[in-house]
Amino acid sequence: MQVIYERCAAVDVGKDVIAVAVRMPGDGPGGRVTVKRVYKTFYGVLREAARWLVSEGVTHVAMEATGIYSMPVYHALVEHGDFEKVLVCNAGHVKNVPGRKTDMADAEWLCQLLECGLLAGSFIPPADVKAARDVIRYRAKIAQQRVSEIARLANVLQDAGIKLDSVAWSVSTKSGRLMIEALIDGERRGQVLADLAIGRMRKKIPELSMALEGRFEEHHAMLCRLHLDHLDHLDGMLKKLDAQIEAMMQPFRAARDLLITIPGIGPLSAASVISEIGADVRGYFPDAAHLASWAGLCPGNHESAGRHRTGKRRKGNQHLQPVLVECAWAAVRHEGYLKALYHRHVMKWGGYRSSTAKSKAIIVVAHAILVIIWHVLATGKPYDELGSDYFTRRLDPEREAQRLIARLQALGKRVTLEDAA
Repeated sequence: MQVIYERCAAVDVGKDVIAVAVRMPGDGPGGRVTVKRVYKTFYGVLREAARWLVSEGVTHVAMEATGIYSMPVYHALVEHGDFEKVLVCNAGHVKNVPGRKTDMADAEWLCQLLECGLLAGSFIPPADVKAARDVIRYRAKIAQQRVSEIARLANVLQDAGIKLDSVAWSVSTKSGRLMIEALIDGERRGQVLADLAIGRMRKKIPELSMALEGRFEEHHAMLCRLHLDHLDHLDGMLKKLDAQIEAMMQPFRAARDLLITIPGIGPLSAASVISEIGADVRGYFPDAAHLASWAGLCPGNHESAGRHRTGKRRKGNQHLQPVLVECAWAAVRHEGYLKALYHRHVMKWGGYRSSTAKSKAIIVVAHAILVIIWHVLATGKPYDELGSDYFTRRLDPEREAQRLIARLQALGKRVTLEDAA
């Protein structure tokens, strides 16, 4: 194959060492030679590796994406090397020939692909977007921990025979917190505990008085105290993270304000989207189709011998997908184009009694939201609602009438049409 880059290098990244292969002109096969070296992954040593590559005249460097281990290598090359391009490649696209699996062989294979121009780099966000991504992903983990801790607290109450979550929607409400604190302090009378309810929960005092009578013992009180303290700690962490996210989103206020105009997207989900795809989407993704493919929210394409084998989605970005699905569920609760799109696909795949139909339809809505996000950020214009009658307006009235008549006739009905007054 034709050599595109005369002097290039590839790095096989491990936790403790990296294998570096450099391809350059020489007296080897095809007039090319490969020089190999191994370096430790200490940051000072990585700087030395970057300087060595520069001294060899390397212009392009490639490496496999190996999660967190590849990032120090990437930054060392970008910050301490004068290269035209540093590519972080999808590991699934650059697998070596079976039977040749060593770190150095992988580096050499990657370098051969690079010199022929056969590699495409993955999306690496700018430093400020990457920093926001780290904080927002950590916040998502803390929020998941909080949900798990509430579930553990509910399990302790269930073990004690306290059926609070059978009456209240959650044990973490303000009323629930007051009742659990009273249980910890030694109160066991159901009527007295139920009388601590506030707001709308006071309508349920008769049920609460029965639900709060159980066998709550000392070890239950100790466990509940620990769970409540842990929840308070997690709530404090979430407040700090929210303040940090708000500060980090200030340079992206214009983009976030545009995203909030899309149904189902709030300030936090808009910040999550920006942290995953950046604000300059046109610079990273040529069109909405590329973005949807990268996120893993479009059908797969596997064709062989003229037959489509599967349409299963690729994995894509596992952090962006849940955010968009959550936004999609919020969007379909309000009248508009997205709700109409959801209804259309639910009915297409089996109706509302089918959980599979609803799951597939919500992915369609999430894909539509991602396409809208690309256009909103690319054009700098807010979302323009198409309306819940968007699909109805596109129908040909005559063809739709004939279709409905045919369905009724298939059911054995005689149809007579009469124009409305």
